[in-house]
Parts: sequence; structure tokens; C-alpha cells
Amino acid sequence: MSFQVTLLKVLAGHPDGRASVADLRHYVGILMTSGSDWTERMNGLAARAPDLDIVAEGFVQRDENGWQITDAGREFLDWLETPARPARLPRSAQATVPRLRLVVDNTRSPPLGPGPDQTRRSA
Repeated sequence: MSFQVTLLKVLAGHPDGRASVADLRHYVGILMTSGSDWTERMNGLAARAPDLDIVAEGFVQRDENGWQITDAGREFLDWLETPARPARLPRSAQATVPRLRLVVDNTRSPPLGPGPDQTRRSA
């Protein structure tokens, strides 16, 4: 899925977020073969969204002139690149990620032993 993240990055870097298929092939080819730094970075980002499908999610649009990143795609890319994950995903990605619920029990258990006003009986 790091390929899809690379596509989003390339489109986000183009004017109006649009690129022809030829331009996409050219720039993605350069980035994918540029070394381990790029590959590791994209794999790390892709790991945060393992079931990513940029077309089905509406993050890109395709037409006869090429591909274009959508506002939802830019929002998702911003979320993906944010170092500390926000509590909420972008609205466009909420339906695909299972929700987790944190349950905290703040009740206190009774103290062990006699209280401050109580004395112990001797045997």
C-alpha cells in the first residue's frame, strides 16, 4: 500500500493536485527507486492505514486527463503524516476503521486494615 501513499504524495505536490498518468509514472518511478529512506517512510505511513484504497475511499479522482487528489485525500494525507495520531480520524476514513473504546474504573476499593479512628482488638 506504500505505492498508494506515494501516489497521494506526488499528487499533493502538483499544481491543483492534478497530474497526468505519464507524470505520475515518471515521479513515482523516481521516488520508488530513490533509496531506502523513501521506501521506509512510505511503508511506515502505509502501516497506519493497512487497508487503504485511495480510489474507493474517494481520495483521488481519475479522468481522461489524469489523476487528481481530492480534499478528502489531502485531509487523509495530513492525518497520515501527523506524528501523534489525533483522537478522531478524518471524516472520510472513519467508516473503514473499527472504533475502540477505553473503559476506566475510577472507583476506589476500601482501605485495608483499621481506619484512623479504629483500634485493633488484641487476642
